[in-house]
Amino acid sequence: MNLKLLKDLNSSPYLIGHSEAVLTKALEITTNFDVDLEIVRAGALLHDVGRTKTQGVRHGVDGAQILREHGFPKDVVRIAEVHIGAGIPRDEACVLGLPCRDYLPVTLEEKIVAHADNLIHGTWEVSLEFVVEKWEKSMGKNHPSIGRLRKLHGELII
Repeated sequence: MNLKLLKDLNSSPYLIGHSEAVLTKALEITTNFDVDLEIVRAGALLHDVGRTKTQGVRHGVDGAQILREHGFPKDVVRIAEVHIGAGIPRDEACVLGLPCRDYLPVTLEEKIVAHADNLIHGTWEVSLEFVVEKWEKSMGKNHPSIGRLRKLHGELII
């Protein structure tokens, strides 16, 4: 059902390949934790479903709406909504033009998918330092998301 939805929404082969790579990385991370694997699988495959509507930061919000409309469980919906980066706190969300609320991953399943997505560039696994350098170039060396990224990495990568 998960890949079928992506195909039904005319997702690009690139998006499908990326989602499959995120799934592989997420399942690798889960070996260290007791989590709901079905939620992780669905969340990893569908985390970027909002990219069928937009490529911007809003794709998390749009993806959550798409998943709600298709009757997905709230745990999967929430993964799509909060997977961007290491999460976005309310104040940053407001500045970015998102509905003003927190988009921070809270459950282990949310954190695992968000971070697996961070560590996949296209379909290739990358290092934490690669991601930090990329974010520093796009957002600045002192952006608070970099601290959140490092904290999330420390929680999940043993």
